[in-house]
Amino acid sequence: NFKRNLKKKILLQTYECYSGSQFGIAVCRQYSSGSAYPSVYLSTPLPGIPKPVFASVDGHEKYETKITTLENGLKVASQNKFGQFCTVGILVNSGSRHEAKYPSGIAHFLEKLSFSSTAQFESKDEILLTLEKHGGICDCQTSRDTTMYAVSAEVKGLDTVVNLLSDAVLQPRLLDEEIEMTRMAVRFELEDLNMRPDPEPLLTEMIHAAAYRGNTVGLPRFCPPENVEKIDRKLLHKYLQSYYCPQRMVLAGVGIEHEQLVQCARKYLLNVKPVWGASTPANVDKSVAQYTGGIVKMVKDMSDVSLGPTPIPELTHIMIGLESCSFLEDDFIPFAVLNMMMGGGGSFSAGGPGKGMFTRLYLNVLNRHHWMYNATSYHHSYEDSGLLCIHASADPRQVREMVEIITREFIQMTGTAGEMELERAKTQLKSMLMMNLESRPVIFEDVGRQVLATGKRKLPHELCELISNVTASDIKRVTMKMLRSKPAVAALGDLSELPSYEDIQAALSSKDGRLPRIYRLFR
Repeated sequence: NFKRNLKKKILLQTYECYSGSQFGIAVCRQYSSGSAYPSVYLSTPLPGIPKPVFASVDGHEKYETKITTLENGLKVASQNKFGQFCTVGILVNSGSRHEAKYPSGIAHFLEKLSFSSTAQFESKDEILLTLEKHGGICDCQTSRDTTMYAVSAEVKGLDTVVNLLSDAVLQPRLLDEEIEMTRMAVRFELEDLNMRPDPEPLLTEMIHAAAYRGNTVGLPRFCPPENVEKIDRKLLHKYLQSYYCPQRMVLAGVGIEHEQLVQCARKYLLNVKPVWGASTPANVDKSVAQYTGGIVKMVKDMSDVSLGPTPIPELTHIMIGLESCSFLEDDFIPFAVLNMMMGGGGSFSAGGPGKGMFTRLYLNVLNRHHWMYNATSYHHSYEDSGLLCIHASADPRQVREMVEIITREFIQMTGTAGEMELERAKTQLKSMLMMNLESRPVIFEDVGRQVLATGKRKLPHELCELISNVTASDIKRVTMKMLRSKPAVAALGDLSELPSYEDIQAALSSKDGRLPRIYRLFR
C-alpha cells in the first residue's frame, strides 16, 4: 500500500508540473531540498553547452577516388572506406592478349609463379608468415588484358604490404624448381579444364578464339600443352621487360588514407630497379582487337562427365556471340542493360524475381522448352571491343532446335522492350552494382581497372545515373548494330545435329531467326 500511494503521489506531482506548461514545453522538477529547478524550455539552446555539430550528407569528398601520378609514371589510386582492414594491390596492363610475339601461356605462368621467392623473401611460406602477422592474405589473377597482384591485411601493416607487393612484382627470383612446379600446376589445370562438369570456362575460351581468330583477346588465356616446356626464366624476363614498367601499372588501395599510400609508393616503387633490368616499353604490342567471327568446334564424349547415383545427363553445349562494344564507349551501358534483360540461368536455379526469373531467357526459353538445361547471357567487354553471347545446353538430338531458339531470341532483341521489363532490368543492374560494391576487394578491383584503363574512376552514383537514362530506343539501336556483325559460334559435345555455320549466319540475318529448312528422304 505504501508503494502504491507513493506512486500515485509522484504521478500527481508530475501532472501538476506539466499541466502549467503549453504542451509540456517547460520542465518543472524539484531539488531534494524542496526548491524548484529553474524552468528551461527545450526549444531554446541550453546555457553553457557548446553548439552541437550534426552529421550531414554532403561529405562526398571523403568517398571520391583520389589519384596521384608519380614521377616514373606509376599511378596511385585510393578509396577510403571505414574499417581496420584494407585491400592493396598492383594492377598491370598485361595479359594473354599481349602474347602475339611470344609463345601463348606466359601470363598463365606468371599467375602461378606469383608470390614465390623474391629478393627479400626466401620462399612463399616466408611471404605468408609475414602477412599472417597482419592478418593478411594474398592472391594473383590474370585476365585477357590485366594482371592483378592483391593483398588484404590490417591497415597498420600497410608499409609491410606495399614493400611485399613491390618485391613480388619487381624482384621475383623465378628459380628453376619454381618454374618446374608451375609446369606441373599448369598441366594439372589443363587436365582439370577438360574433365570438369561445368564447361563454361572452356566454352568462353572457344568463343573468344572464334570471335577474334588469332589476334589479341582471341589468343588463348590458358597455356597450350605444347608451350608448357618452352616457357623458361629467359623468356619470362624478356616479356616482363616489355610489359612490367611503371607507366603500365596502378597501385590501388581501399580502406587507407591516400597520402599514406602515396608515401609508401614513393618509398618502395619509385626508384626500384627490376630484376630483369631496364624496361623496354617500345616492344609493347599495341594491336587493336579485330573481330572476325567464325566457329570453333570440339567433338567430345560428354556421357561420363559426372558419374554417380544421379549423373548429369549427356549434353551438347552451344555458345553463340555477336560483337558488342568496348567499355570505353557510351553504348557499353545499354549493352549491360540488354545483357541483364536477357538474363537466364540453369533449369535447376531456385529463387524468385531477384534471381532473374522474369528475364527473357527464363520466360521465353527455359519455361517453354523443358528439354533445355541451360540458357544464359554473358557480356565480355574490353578496351577496344566486346562480345555479347548466349550459352545453351540440351540433349544432343535436339541441338538444331536449340540453336534456332537462340537465334530467334537474338532477332527478338530488336523488338521494342516493354516499359516494365526495361525498368526491371535497369533496377536489377543497379542493385547488383551497388551490392557488389559493398565488398572491399570488389571496390579495389573496380578502382584499379578503371584507373588503369581510363586514368580516372566513375563513381557508382554516376553509373546508376547512366543506367537510369537508358531507353527502349537505345536497346533497339545497339541490337541492330550488333546483328550486323558475323556470328561467333563455339560448340562442345556430340555435334552430329549441329547446323552449319552458314545456316546460323542466315538465321541471324533473317526476319524471324529461323534456320533454313532441310528436307531429308530418310531420317
